[in-house]
Amino acid sequence: MVAILYNIRSLHNVGSIFRTADAAGVEKIYLCGYTPSPIDKYGRAEPKLSKVALGAEKYIPWEKRGGTPQAAIKLLKELQQDGYKVLAVEQSKTSVQLDKLDYSKKEFKKIALLVGNEVGGVPPSILRATDFTVEIPMFGKKESLNVSVAFGIVAYQVALKQNKSKRR
Repeated sequence: MVAILYNIRSLHNVGSIFRTADAAGVEKIYLCGYTPSPIDKYGRAEPKLSKVALGAEKYIPWEKRGGTPQAAIKLLKELQQDGYKVLAVEQSKTSVQLDKLDYSKKEFKKIALLVGNEVGGVPPSILRATDFTVEIPMFGKKESLNVSVAFGIVAYQVALKQNKSKRR
């Protein structure tokens, strides 16, 4: 599994996603749009990100990609050509409940998990380029979760279903 972070604003959220991604066995993280990277433009570590990631940013390969939606769509197409199914985590008219997909099926052998901006989510133009949009069932009064929490729930759901027999 790889992760794609599009226009995540908060260094804390990005750091939390790095830490959770490490625990869930994510192989690589793509940072798109204005999502901050672990290293700033001067080559210095981002202390707020590092504090939350607890070193995971040093172990998980990551790549900074272009800032436009078109650059993100290009990345999705590259991953799809490499055999990945791209799953966006987003509430939309076309989203499927997270637990309704069988991630152990052969078609889900390689998954790219996409999460978007804390307020606006994943833009519609990028959503149209994904294979599936999944949403987490909500049982309370609030209709959304923090992006790093949502990433963790979905990443673990996928990882557990894909790796039932494999444990570190």
